Amino acid sequence: MAKTISRTKEIPTCIKDPELVHQRRRQIVDASVQLFIEKGFHRTTTREIARASGISNGLLYEYVRSKEDVLYLVCDAIHAEVEQGVADALRKASGGRDVLAAMIREYFLVCDRMSDHILLIYQETKTLPLHWQKKVLENEVRLTNIFVKAVTDLVSSNELPRMDKDSVELIAHNIVVLGHMWTFRRWYLSSRYTIEDYIQHQIDFILGRSTGKRNA
Repeated sequence: MAKTISRTKEIPTCIKDPELVHQRRRQIVDASVQLFIEKGFHRTTTREIARASGISNGLLYEYVRSKEDVLYLVCDAIHAEVEQGVADALRKASGGRDVLAAMIREYFLVCDRMSDHILLIYQETKTLPLHWQKKVLENEVRLTNIFVKAVTDLVSSNELPRMDKDSVELIAHNIVVLGHMWTFRRWYLSSRYTIEDYIQHQIDFILGRSTGKRNA
């Protein structure tokens, strides 16, 4: 996982060093993902999470209060890394439609790196308490709105054809779901495409559809 500081402040900790909190929670998240996939969320114990994370059970509770907190941290780790990656892509892009292409590329690369995390979240989000479920959905909307803004800016600068707000939002949601598709269909897609091939095909498809052009 990239070194992205979690924005999560809702989970209290008595540890004053934010970098240490990030480091420990990253350990906990990565260890938990593998355990949850192998054993299932409900059958995994906090003692097993602590052991896999390389810390004591008592120390674990200085960073999280429950398994549900750990699961929410997995969600937060995905969103934080995506937003950091997209922000980096925005800084590096030369302008115009290259901006959207760079954002899509970085987003898909994060989805590739965090495929297990994403799959787990889709399987287990319903396990979260309602207030965490609400936060996850809010984070998903915030992520989608990053792409809404990028497409809107390109429409405003005439880099993309005029389209209404609903069309812009649908394009943004399509981008997010196509990134997740690499996770859900990788058992097939990875036998046909490298991640770079997949990214380029999808960028061509998204920008081609957005401009009204079709591939020959």
